[in-house]
Parts: sequence; C-alpha cells; structure tokens
Amino acid sequence: MGAGGRTSVPPSPKKPEFNPLKRVPCSKPPFTLCQIKKAIPPHCFKRFVLRSFSYLIYDLVLASLFYYVATNYFPSLPQALPYVAWPIYWAMQGCIFTAFWALAHECGHQAFSDYQWLDDTIGFILHTFLLTPYFSLKYSHRRHHSNTGSLERDEVFVPKKKSALKWWAKHFNNPLGRFLEISIQLTLGWPLYLLFNITGPPYDRLACHYDPYGPIFSDRQRLQIYVSDAGVLAVTYALYLLVLAKGVGWVISVYGVPLLVVNAFLVMITYLQHTHPSLPHYESSEWDWLRGALSTVDRDYGILNKVFHDITRIHVAHHLFPTIPHYHAMEATKVIKPILGEYYQFDGTPVYKAIWRELKECVYVEPDAGDNDKGVLWFRNKL
Repeated sequence: MGAGGRTSVPPSPKKPEFNPLKRVPCSKPPFTLCQIKKAIPPHCFKRFVLRSFSYLIYDLVLASLFYYVATNYFPSLPQALPYVAWPIYWAMQGCIFTAFWALAHECGHQAFSDYQWLDDTIGFILHTFLLTPYFSLKYSHRRHHSNTGSLERDEVFVPKKKSALKWWAKHFNNPLGRFLEISIQLTLGWPLYLLFNITGPPYDRLACHYDPYGPIFSDRQRLQIYVSDAGVLAVTYALYLLVLAKGVGWVISVYGVPLLVVNAFLVMITYLQHTHPSLPHYESSEWDWLRGALSTVDRDYGILNKVFHDITRIHVAHHLFPTIPHYHAMEATKVIKPILGEYYQFDGTPVYKAIWRELKECVYVEPDAGDNDKGVLWFRNKL
C-alpha cells in the first residue's frame, strides 16, 4: 500500500514509437498471396448489388441536394454571401464527385457487382460524367495493378532515376519550386496524364488515353476506347449546350470548379498512395508481383475517408485483392495487417504535410551504395 492507503501502480511500459518513414522490407515476403487470402473472411469477397447501389444513390442524393441549393438559393443571397457560399459548394460537390469517381473505379475492377455488364454500365456513366474515358482508364489501370512497383512496366507515378532527371529538376528542388510543382500537379496533372501519359512509363510513341491505337491498348480493346471517346465528346457537347443556355459562368460554377476539385483529389490520392520515402521500387531483376503490390501505402484523410468510400486507407488490400468491394475492404485490411507485419505501411501524417514532404524527399530513386540488390531502388533527394 502506498501513502494514504492507495495502491501504487507501476508505470506502464512505453509503447515503441511508430516511425512511418522506416523502410518496409524489400526481401521476398515469408507469406504468399494464398495465405493472405485464406485469412480474410469469405464474405469480404462477396459483392451485393443492392448495397453497392445504396452508396451510389446516397451520393446522387447529396449531389442533387447541393445542386438544388446552389442554383435555387445562392442567386437570392445578400451581396457578399455568395462569395462564401460558392466556395463551400465547390468543396462539398467536388468531394461528392470524387466519391462518384471512386465508385466508377470500383466498377472497373468489377467490385461493384457480380455482373460485368452492370459494372461497366455504371462505371461508364459515372466516369464519362466526370470527363474520364472509362474503358481507357480501366485498361491502363489494369496494367498498373499488374506491374505496381516496377520501374519498367508500371503505369502511373513511375519515379525517375537520377540520371533520367531533366536539367531543370534542380531548380524545382526548393520551397518555391515545390509549391509550383504542387500547383501544376493538382490543377493540370490529371488531364496531362490522360492526354500525354505524364508520370507514366516511356513508350515508343505518344501514349494518349483518347487514342484507340495508342501503345497502351491492345487490338481487342480499341472499340471500347472509341466508346469511351464518344461518351466524353457527348458530355463535352452537352456542356457546350449548357453554356449557350446558361452562360459560361453558370457552367463553371456549377460543374467546372467541382470537377477541378475532383482532378486535384485524384492526383493527390494516387500520388500519396505510391510515393513514400519508405517504399522501394524494383527493376526487372528484383521485381515480382507480390512485392510490387506491397509497395503502396495507406493514408488517413479524416472524415473524407468515408466520403471517398475508403479508397484512401484500404489501398494495400485493394492492390492485393482489387475485387473486394469498398464496404468490406476495411475489415479485410484489419485482418491482413498482422500477417503482413512490417510489409504493411500506413502513414497518418496529415495529407497537406505529407504531399509537401514527399515532394521534398522523393525526387528520384537509386539503389543503396554498396547494396548487392542493385535492382531495389529507394527515394532520394540530393541533387
């Protein structure tokens, strides 16, 4: 008994500090994909049409509500209030549009339902509404999933070696340069990727997501690329008619700015999922599919995790099992984390800090000096 008759409680041992920048292992994992899959409850792999539609309907209701309020009530607000109301609308509607994009992405993996025709129909409508060519992205994204972490064959945010950096890279390796890089990435990054395959691997010719005969696609995929292009052209023409009927300002305010918010979130989410100081990239001598799939990181976007249907914090599980629907992916993530151990990477750093840090630290990749595994490369920033 301690003084005053109280029981003295020994201090609890301190938990070891979690360091999100600690490198994940790059050796071949001591587990297999089959072992990981067996640990996941079977119901996590089941897709339920009604449940999937419930999320879509919820998002549609919110988007319609935001649109109704903005178009019916904002014009009658006192003079100064629209300058506050419209940015709120842009942010909220942009987040819901991003949720649309996440569901369309799920359709591309056939994680929405058991029926590919239904997934392709829903995905095509949602992505086309956001001026994204659904089938084009579906096929290039499939290549990304098949080659994640490969310096030669991955399809998005493929880091460069130091020797491949452009002459102007050193001029951007400072706070002002990073601010400009962030600004360009978040505003123009998505259309530049679709048009010119920026951040993708080099091809013998221009790799454009709108080109049915581009090097990204095979002969049997070309017809669907035409369908994607026709859809985007139809939405573009509809926007043109809206401009004639409502005016440029109306279309930009109601649709254009929220679309810019979507594009910014897409680039930021994807960049932060695949760019982290702790993640390795592999040349063909070392790359294998499982190690590549594990070279991703889960992030925390706070309340936006749920708004974006958890695509932000279930990315590791998604790369391992892309047909798991988002409403089961968090459960699957919790189950596989003990199995993956140090191979699982999560970083809860606020995203506005993380994107600045990653732009600063992750400039190019090189193997460690004296490392026998020359095919394993890590991010560096010294120019």
